[in-house]
Amino acid sequence: MVEKNGTPGDTGLPASIEAAWGLRARPVKGPKPGLALDRIVAAAMAVAATEGLAAVSMGRVAKELGASTMALYRYVSAKDELYVLMQEAAMGPPPPLPALETGAGWREAISQWARSQREVFHRNLWMLRIPIAGPPASPHSVAWWEQGLQALDGSGLHEGDKISVILLISGFVRNEALLMSDLAAAVEARGVPAQDVMAAWEHTLNRLVDPVRHPALSRLMESGVLNEPDEPDYDFTFGLDRLLDGIDVLVQRRRTDDGA
Repeated sequence: MVEKNGTPGDTGLPASIEAAWGLRARPVKGPKPGLALDRIVAAAMAVAATEGLAAVSMGRVAKELGASTMALYRYVSAKDELYVLMQEAAMGPPPPLPALETGAGWREAISQWARSQREVFHRNLWMLRIPIAGPPASPHSVAWWEQGLQALDGSGLHEGDKISVILLISGFVRNEALLMSDLAAAVEARGVPAQDVMAAWEHTLNRLVDPVRHPALSRLMESGVLNEPDEPDYDFTFGLDRLLDGIDVLVQRRRTDDGA
């Protein structure tokens, strides 16, 4: 926070995160010429992108930069702090929502917000492995929350409702991206095309499913729906639309309760 006199207050944040907020100067350069916080974060992101988040450590990043591990600690106090800085850089500021500019309504605006968030996750799948340590407190993460809340302006929802909707939508987006990431990793580990994996799974089900013990699964297999090609992003769109349908019911209820 910034006090009324313009000086930094006690935020409880690490120095590097306060620097991202502009509340203090960025850490001074370390003993190795050219070493800077931005370079450290970029190197860590490169390791995560190529080797996975588990490969990121202070020592591994220092090696990537040709620096000593201790030199990094002049900029970042711990790996968890580095994770926050990596996530902040990968998220970036939220892109504009066309629906907010055209007045298309809360449903279209929050849908665009969700899809923008999904694109960030799909570009940086390693982000999904970062443990959630608390509410958003870095500049870009707070900006995403701000935009999500703005998307719900005009919905008639109470402020507490809006927070719950943001958590619901962002949780769905995160879970869908994580599921797709895990499935892609499983397919890659097998070294065969995704369609072959699905065909093998269907063949296995056909052999194991018993119409007496698994009548619902049997009807599913007999319908042939598993062989029908899905539209692009069908499952994501279906899930998001059903969530929005439910939220719309709440919107209508709030308007009735509030006499709008």
